[in-house]
Amino acid sequence: MSFRFPLFRVSWRRTIQGIGTLFLTTIAIGGLYQTVCLFRERSAFPMPGRLVDVGGYKMHIYCTGQGSPAVILDSGLGDSFISWQSVQPQISSFVRVCSYDRAGMGYSEASPRPRTSYVLAEELHQLLHNAGIAPPYILAGHSMAAYNIRLYASLFKSDVAGIVLVDGCHPDQLNRFPRALDAMNPGWIRQGTFLEFTMPIGIPRLLGYCGDSEALRAAECTFNDARENAAERETFRKSAALAKNAPLSSDLPLTVISHDPGLRDESLPVNVDRATNAAWEQMQEELSHLSGTGTRIVAKGSGHYIQNDRPDVVIHAVHEMVDGCSASTLCDHRR
Repeated sequence: MSFRFPLFRVSWRRTIQGIGTLFLTTIAIGGLYQTVCLFRERSAFPMPGRLVDVGGYKMHIYCTGQGSPAVILDSGLGDSFISWQSVQPQISSFVRVCSYDRAGMGYSEASPRPRTSYVLAEELHQLLHNAGIAPPYILAGHSMAAYNIRLYASLFKSDVAGIVLVDGCHPDQLNRFPRALDAMNPGWIRQGTFLEFTMPIGIPRLLGYCGDSEALRAAECTFNDARENAAERETFRKSAALAKNAPLSSDLPLTVISHDPGLRDESLPVNVDRATNAAWEQMQEELSHLSGTGTRIVAKGSGHYIQNDRPDVVIHAVHEMVDGCSASTLCDHRR
């Protein structure tokens, strides 16, 4: 004798259908939430610069001020042009200065090309050319952007009149940091992947990962931005290797600005923070010797984001390099 439970089967089927409907409804509501919030934010804080075609996709560049050599600001990993908002207005008072969004970041459209620093340097070169911003350039790069501008200066030597590294990354840092810090990298990559796949339904925004600033959310709280962030994290080691093999001209003006080693990073255990700072100090000193004219400045009282904590130090370093370039023949032969 066999037993059948038709009511049980119907109830189970309805449960599955109900869960599926709830799941799809949640996604739809999340997608609507993300879309409406982003529309409101971008209406309140529209793109300040312009979009320039670089070969089938457009990149955002924002230029202010007048004069030569133009100062080009390149943001660190996961950051848009907004990371320079504390220094760009002051720099524009004495020279032309441009911040921009790498493809996929901020207001720029996504790129189909690999997200290594070699490609990022080529895209920046195409952006500047198509935007009609003539060399020579002083390149200022924060954190990971140090790789990008080292590649740029190696690939397009005649365009570059000087470099300012703002707590710039060292190509060997992943091998020289404490093992405990290196062990955190997979977690950071997983977090980037999580943000990428949940951004379309507004979860990072809901959880507060997009920050408190409405202007910052307008620029960076998007799927493209999260995807670019994750892609650059995944290619970080390759970009480091590319930068290591990108020599600079021995006479190229170079200023390395480093954060205050005495400041405590509360996100790390004390022993890991101490070892990390010691390694960073040594590597920052090494970066200053990439050029025979290199100098190093320690921004007292500043953390990693020196352009926010001590904008005066960055502005002064750029001003001195602009003045030095204008007073020498270096800029002339690179025009």
